[in-house]
Amino acid sequence: MDIPPLAGKIAVLSLGALPLSFALNYVSLLSYPLGVVLMSTLILGLLSLAIYSLSRSDIYYDPLYAVFAVFAFTSVVDLLIALQEDGYMAGFMAFYTKEGEPYLRTAHGVFICYWDGIVHYLLYLAMTGAIRKRKSYRNFGLYWLGSFIMSILVFLPGNILGKYSSEIRPTFFLTIPFLLVPCWAGLRVFNQTQVPTCCTPNMVEEDQRKGLLRRPVDLALIIYLIFAAFFTLFRGLVVLDCPMDACFVYIYQYEPYLRDPVTYPKVQLCAPQMLVNMFYVLPFYGLAIYALIFPGCSWLPDWALVFAGAIGQAQFSHMGASMHLRTPFTYRVPEDAWASFFVCNLLYALGPHLLAFRCLWRPAFFLRPPPGPPAHHEKQH
Repeated sequence: MDIPPLAGKIAVLSLGALPLSFALNYVSLLSYPLGVVLMSTLILGLLSLAIYSLSRSDIYYDPLYAVFAVFAFTSVVDLLIALQEDGYMAGFMAFYTKEGEPYLRTAHGVFICYWDGIVHYLLYLAMTGAIRKRKSYRNFGLYWLGSFIMSILVFLPGNILGKYSSEIRPTFFLTIPFLLVPCWAGLRVFNQTQVPTCCTPNMVEEDQRKGLLRRPVDLALIIYLIFAAFFTLFRGLVVLDCPMDACFVYIYQYEPYLRDPVTYPKVQLCAPQMLVNMFYVLPFYGLAIYALIFPGCSWLPDWALVFAGAIGQAQFSHMGASMHLRTPFTYRVPEDAWASFFVCNLLYALGPHLLAFRCLWRPAFFLRPPPGPPAHHEKQH
């Protein structure tokens, strides 16, 4: 997979968030929630006009260029929020976390901002750079799509259901475009032409003839997915207050953050549709196991990238918030359990990335098998 050059113009434009946020912090109008939402809307509108005037040809080539450019600016803002909330800087975004989105001051909100300000920001620069060079960014786009949607699906229900539900401000409605735009962007990314692989029909036929025992990497991934599925089910039972002794011991001695009243961990471990009885990872694990056993499942590489982005973002936020000082001590991971907690959750996050890498590394097994030779029928006299 080729890594496109980063877009320098977008990087310079997005870094304009630093002086702008510093200046806005001293505007008295922004001490009111309505002033924050009006000023935010005005800035996003002017930013969109500036991007359109500077990169009109790139936007005509791919409208997602403008979307990624605007999101790159907001990523820098999120990074400033995270750094300020952790005390690494002051005087930048205090007005926004106070009157705009106070739930960003939670441990989960801080780590969502870190992920958006680092990982998403690099992805935006890479994707806009690919558009400028007229190169494909489909794999980066799929990873971003999974990560971004997971962030929204956990964060928004957590805000509505958690202890910050009484502090919903008008800026909350600015998240509506953040729900609609990824849907549109995801359709465009999925509809992009896939980069042609160098797999010949002979390579496809040879890879797909191999049994599972002759594919040790796939066998190891299947074993991992089975254990990960049981671990997901177990944590879901813990969140749903299962009375088993194992669940009681786990939630109090290893992962007490699951009891945090901010609600983000509960929403994250269960389905995005606000705690319905279906887990969002179990169906994918089952389908991935099927695709690793039976050849020709061409959908797995794309969805493996989406799922890797989702799990990466979710586990980063969950692990960071579980050990952050903003989390109350009673809900923080005990110091004697840090090692086991970190290793288990890191392996849980690493597995989907290895699955995505395996799909990109040897895609021949997941391509549709070439059509067989036409059947020859003897002529009947």
